[in-house]
Amino acid sequence: MPTPKKGKRLGGSPAHQRLIISNLATALFEHGRITTTEAKARVLRPHAEKLITKAKKGDLHNRREVLKTIRDKSVVHTLFTDIAPTFAERPGGYTRITKIGPRKGDNAPMAVIELVTEAYKPSAPKAKKTAAPAAAPAPVEEAPADETVVDEALLEQVDEASPEESVVAEAEPVADEAPAAESTEDEDKA
Repeated sequence: MPTPKKGKRLGGSPAHQRLIISNLATALFEHGRITTTEAKARVLRPHAEKLITKAKKGDLHNRREVLKTIRDKSVVHTLFTDIAPTFAERPGGYTRITKIGPRKGDNAPMAVIELVTEAYKPSAPKAKKTAAPAAAPAPVEEAPADETVVDEALLEQVDEASPEESVVAEAEPVADEAPAAESTEDEDKA
């Protein structure tokens, strides 16, 4: 038993949906642009893009695969000889859907689906953002550098003091070293 597709089916039965998509694709490749409902345009887009990709390959097998969907040989010939070469450099995104106002009568949302005609310009490869993560550890490295500056000032004070006082200064935490060294010097002088 075939698995039904997610969401609503266009037309009602699977065969009717395939025929609707086939007719829409035929009209799209024949005219280059068609006006239809948004739902039909969204369903048509991936099918049309797959057919164009097969036409870009251009071999007999792919031509026969396209003929399964599009029964009009003249439209298939147009697809393989005119449309596919224009998209040779484009890696995808052959169609564009543009929403237009609602349809008069039943207020259905309408859209225009068309083949993209602009020339494809490959974008320059984007620079990788490896510099940003490297910048994060830099502030972490600066913090120990500040501590070493403080340590050098304390070392100068410790060098001036006697060897017994330096042992006491090293045993105490970094923040308490300066007051401890001063208090021991005051005791020695008294």
